[in-house]
Amino acid sequence: MEKNGYIEFKLIGKIGNNELSPDNFDIRDISSLLQNVEDLLFPGDKKDRPKITYRIDEGSVKHTFKTSMQLVIAFTAIIKKIYEMQSIDFLLSKSARAFENLQNYSIQKYCEWLIKTSLQDSIQLQITPNTKYFRTESIWVDAEFYFYGILKDAGGKSKANIHLDTEDYGYLTIGTGEDFLRGREENLLYKPYGVRAIGKQSVETGELDTKSLRLLELIEYNPKFDKEYIDGLIAKASKNWKGIDVDEWLYELRGDYEL
Repeated sequence: MEKNGYIEFKLIGKIGNNELSPDNFDIRDISSLLQNVEDLLFPGDKKDRPKITYRIDEGSVKHTFKTSMQLVIAFTAIIKKIYEMQSIDFLLSKSARAFENLQNYSIQKYCEWLIKTSLQDSIQLQITPNTKYFRTESIWVDAEFYFYGILKDAGGKSKANIHLDTEDYGYLTIGTGEDFLRGREENLLYKPYGVRAIGKQSVETGELDTKSLRLLELIEYNPKFDKEYIDGLIAKASKNWKGIDVDEWLYELRGDYEL
């Protein structure tokens, strides 16, 4: 079997009276498609993803993404499942949002996407103005989260936000509002922080929609072990245990349970 394969996104439509072609397909639309495809294929950490190359051809506009066969096989299974279920609710949030973006583009531009891969048994998934590839809203609810990491960037031209580099969730973008950043006198960058935020979470899988995060509180955070602080807490707590037989207390707590 070949080590590489391809995924094809064919767009059929018109601009005014003219058929869509590479000559009239705007670079802004290309940029949006590239981002959506990357989120479709890699909804999580993108640091170690395989190489993806891109080609645009006639017919009306044919976008071809060449990548590893393993990734092509996985994506073939995904579009087959979407075709069978006529639903994207089972996808991770970034992949689902990318499909929603393609669906919205189809509706707004009154055009049709045809998606397939180089595998012989690949089905062709159609996204048209009449299809309904949107997530079920009821499975996503507001939830509160705590994150810890290094604040790497803050600001934004159209939307004010901070960027937190975390070990558990990767690089998170968290909306703040301009007033929060305008009122900060100290330098926030490259320091460890805890962040309390609100966002959408799936009630079925527990998955977090990282694109929905909004800041509630920024907490100064020092993850280093402070021996003096710990010793002080132990000293304070020790007074409450004065006169208590620890072994007897544990025995009563455990009852008949034996380790």
